[in-house]
Amino acid sequence: MQYENPVLPGFHPDPSICRVGSDYYLATSSFEYTPGIPLYHSENLVDWDPIGHCLTAEQLDLEDAAPSKGIFAPTIRHHEGTFYVVTTNVSAGGHFVISADEPTGEWADPLWIDAPGIDPDLFWDDDGTAYFTYRSGPDGIEQAEIDLETGELGESTQLCRRLVSDYTEAPHLYEVDGTYYLIVAEGGTHTRHMVCAARADDPTGPFEPCPDNPILSHRSVSGAYNPIQAIGHADLVEAHDGSWWLVCLGIRKHSGHPGWHHLGRETFLAPVTWEDGWPVVNDGEPLEAEMSVPDTALETGETQSWETTAPFDGDELGPLWNYRYAPETDRYVLEDGSLTLHGGPASLDDRESTFVGRRQQHFDCQVETELVFDPDADDEAGLTAMYDESHHHEIGLTRRDGERVVVCRATVGDISEQLGSVRVPEGTVTLRLEATQDEYRWTVETPSGTEHLATTVPKYLATEVAGGFTGVYFGLYATGNGSACKRGARFDSFAYRSLE
Repeated sequence: MQYENPVLPGFHPDPSICRVGSDYYLATSSFEYTPGIPLYHSENLVDWDPIGHCLTAEQLDLEDAAPSKGIFAPTIRHHEGTFYVVTTNVSAGGHFVISADEPTGEWADPLWIDAPGIDPDLFWDDDGTAYFTYRSGPDGIEQAEIDLETGELGESTQLCRRLVSDYTEAPHLYEVDGTYYLIVAEGGTHTRHMVCAARADDPTGPFEPCPDNPILSHRSVSGAYNPIQAIGHADLVEAHDGSWWLVCLGIRKHSGHPGWHHLGRETFLAPVTWEDGWPVVNDGEPLEAEMSVPDTALETGETQSWETTAPFDGDELGPLWNYRYAPETDRYVLEDGSLTLHGGPASLDDRESTFVGRRQQHFDCQVETELVFDPDADDEAGLTAMYDESHHHEIGLTRRDGERVVVCRATVGDISEQLGSVRVPEGTVTLRLEATQDEYRWTVETPSGTEHLATTVPKYLATEVAGGFTGVYFGLYATGNGSACKRGARFDSFAYRSLE
């Protein structure tokens, strides 16, 4: 079998996976984005379809969340006919578990769990005992029995600490042929990231570290110049054909050393075999962008394109779309195949901005939107490449000295600069962004012609510049820059196409 990594491109960190028959479900972190915890389905571990989210805006308290805070590292599991997701809102309330009979159905409201730390995991032993395992501090993994009716925990004990390095986190517990395995991440979430294993005869330990730890890491693969880095935070699954696999996060870094990445931490897939009772990932070899895996009964289909061409045809936005924090939903109106944004006083520099977008999932891609808007002097609406409130580039339609003008600007930290502008006639404007690994080219098209306004650099929307754990979103916005827009900005189309 041949497939391409990452299997979930763009901002999809901390993947967790479960199998039900021949169906696979995968969830990832969502941080400050709403709805929370994107959910995907596959029948072969390679071709993933977005099927929704686990948390609605009403179930998410992001009032005090900052960029890259909010919802951390979920674990998804299926037990006796019920789906469970356990995760952490680091900005409000801590750990909680939600459940559903069907993953595409309604998920129950959070059941809160009183414990410190992050990265919770759920595991059921054969006798029905449920275990809650989590990172309790900088280097410690703790565990307690949990009552999933009440959320109450039993006495907590430490399972392990620093198998190889520091920052022991992301625990997942499994039982394989009577032996219990603990998978953790260590080394931090960037280029020192790694996956480590330990095993025991009982789910409570004591756990023996794997002598070949780390079982997966790119920390020393071709030095810092290897394009796939930061591999870690893994989850195991046995496929319905009996083969074993691992999903993990990684980044696609470019431009040499130290390099940078702006698509975020993505989800990678690797085969697993068992030797001397220990998991061996990809025969001990590094993960590649083009993977070839022999001896599997899994069949891959047509790879998901992740393109968006008709997003406004239904009565709600599709599962690829997100808001930031808690949206004022009455500002977003879907009607007759268009999306109208009623911009508030907040700009893209503010957490309350009127914004909706989808992930950038390809280095080389094109985004364009048709905008009908009659702005007043301070009003603006347009297309943005957004990382957070301090790091974004956009092209927007506004009014200056009584005339309609399209402007392009870049905001990096506390510096915001207009890079280009052009007067445009009344009527529809098409705003376009053409992306490569190293450039964003911003253009506007009207009946009078096409004008290139500016070229910006994605590097300044990268984690290495902006910090944080997310990635670039391409989105639509509207703002009155201090007061509400007097008229709505109608977006008649939005197209995202890969050019790779």
